[in-house]
Amino acid sequence: MKRYPAYDPPEYVDWQADPELVNRYRTRIEETPERKREVEALDEEALLRLYRDLLRTRLLDIGLKRWVRQGVISKAWLGTGEEAVTVGSVFALRRDEDVVYPMIRNAGACHMMGMEIADVFRGYLATVDSPNGGRDLHVGDLAKGVIQPVSQMGTNAPVMAGVALGFKQRGEDRVALTWIGDGATRTGVCHEGVNFAAVQDLPVIYVLQNNQVALGTRLNQHSRAPMSAFPEMYGIPSEECDGNHILDVYAATALAARRCRAGEGPVVVVAHTFRMGGHATHDEREARDTFPEELFTEWGRRDPVGLFEAYLEEEGLKRTVLEEVEREVTEEVEAAAEAARESLDRQPAPEDALYEGFTEGGTLLSLDLRPV
Repeated sequence: MKRYPAYDPPEYVDWQADPELVNRYRTRIEETPERKREVEALDEEALLRLYRDLLRTRLLDIGLKRWVRQGVISKAWLGTGEEAVTVGSVFALRRDEDVVYPMIRNAGACHMMGMEIADVFRGYLATVDSPNGGRDLHVGDLAKGVIQPVSQMGTNAPVMAGVALGFKQRGEDRVALTWIGDGATRTGVCHEGVNFAAVQDLPVIYVLQNNQVALGTRLNQHSRAPMSAFPEMYGIPSEECDGNHILDVYAATALAARRCRAGEGPVVVVAHTFRMGGHATHDEREARDTFPEELFTEWGRRDPVGLFEAYLEEEGLKRTVLEEVEREVTEEVEAAAEAARESLDRQPAPEDALYEGFTEGGTLLSLDLRPV
């Protein structure tokens, strides 16, 4: 894909596929027969849909970073370098039935579940026509099966356990999926949610997105055990995968979803990746000082977009086809950003901060999750 020197991590600007890494990309698929079957079942159309969603997710981040540089917004929380964790896992779901709870680096899940990309941009602008009515930069749409997240790490674990409990009690063949960062695993509320899901055998997938850092604290500073040991504490089956390998993430999540639908949930998908930027755009310099430069170099070589492109070309897809897909997706994302900016002046009135779902006494009236 086209690289953007003003917005991409420096390791991506002159990115070239490393033949050794491309070969490892392919052999990774072949190491596990079950995952190999999942990948081999994907036809060319499915692979191109994966590629489109991967590009949309990367270009959404680039659009937000451009807004930061232009002064449209003050900062943005990006998932650059981690896109495969989001796209691969959502692609494994039944998107007209299942429910997701994305964290802020999983914004790609929103458009994959059917939300408009422009609505993700509007969430940052806090306009009255954004999905959250301008109340918060986090967005969701219950009608699309996307639960709007909150900033407190780990709170999604018990929420999705509750969603999955509802599925189980109603006898529905549905799966709940959310993402947990390595830092979120250190919180009490995450422990309570995952433990409850385990003892109740709930159909929920926890994607442990191990990006090596919690805010500004390195993994080796907040955890002595490896993240792969996390599910063992709860007696939960797990699938460990390369979080920069979209097909590995997809296959691991597809197997996890099958287990959940068979009544063998919950499942933890441990996806190892790396945050190529800061906690947000305001602290990128501090973030790069947190790790040795060599680590950014190594993970930069493993750009999930570039490696997937190299794989697709090896599979016989012509570069001209990939370039045409990129052109279409680029135009789509840029049009979404422009559409969102048209409503920039549509700020909500102060009284709109009150959520209409509450009564005057503060009691929650209803939260209707998409029925099936």
